[in-house]
Amino acid sequence: MRAEVQAAPFIDREEAQRARNAKLERIGRWVLPIAIMILAIWLWDRLCVWYEIPQYILPRPGVVASTLVSDAPLLFTSLLVTLKITLLSLLLAVVGGVGLAVLFTQSKWVEMSFFPFAIVLQVTPIVAIFPLINIYVDNQTAKLLICSWIVAFFPILSNTTLGLNSVDRNLIDLFRLNGASRWQQLRFLRLPAAMPYFLGGLKIAGGLSLIGAVVAEFVAGASGQSSGLASRIIEAGYRLNAPRLFAALILISAAGIVIFLVLTLVSHLILRRWHESALSAER
Repeated sequence: MRAEVQAAPFIDREEAQRARNAKLERIGRWVLPIAIMILAIWLWDRLCVWYEIPQYILPRPGVVASTLVSDAPLLFTSLLVTLKITLLSLLLAVVGGVGLAVLFTQSKWVEMSFFPFAIVLQVTPIVAIFPLINIYVDNQTAKLLICSWIVAFFPILSNTTLGLNSVDRNLIDLFRLNGASRWQQLRFLRLPAAMPYFLGGLKIAGGLSLIGAVVAEFVAGASGQSSGLASRIIEAGYRLNAPRLFAALILISAAGIVIFLVLTLVSHLILRRWHESALSAER
């Protein structure tokens, strides 16, 4: 009895230490990246001052921030154009990827017949495909949308197909023994089991759709007031307007981060009540 009383404070100290470590980890998860970012910006500014780097080669962070404010109407209009292409291509990739993955699951012959074509689209550089798209498609927005969709399509198709085919065979046999139809197996077993795989592919495709939209505009050489951020970067590069170039790059990076965070939040909200990956994060 006395030994148990003596052991209790030791256990309490261990639990208190674990609680402190968990708290420090939660704080460090936000503080450390912010501190490193501030340090990197300060070092960037100091390098420009110490080595007297011209503004048209490497502008100081303050100059980039002022350009971001002064050129906001132009840059944010271009950002909306890029985001429109990104989100539309991601939506089409989700619809096409999930639909085709379900079709592959229902028929192995269909999967064996068409999956190689999806691989060909994935491994072929978009700069090699674009000349054909440029010949067959007249609308500039449609060209960019197709290029961005090609880049974002395969991760969703591949991950969803993997998830639909990774269902426990014992559960499939159980459904069949209870007379479940193929639709019931798909709805109540395969789709829920594939959800973590699909959401993982969705987070990958979200970033790739933005990359695809920017690369497509670079390749297309789009220009004008209604063009995206890639055109602003090309235009700023030709004019040696490095502050605007950096400002456009910052907007693209910020858009990618926001897309990733939103999709991560969506994934967490869907999985948090039942999937181990989300449950362990809340413990």
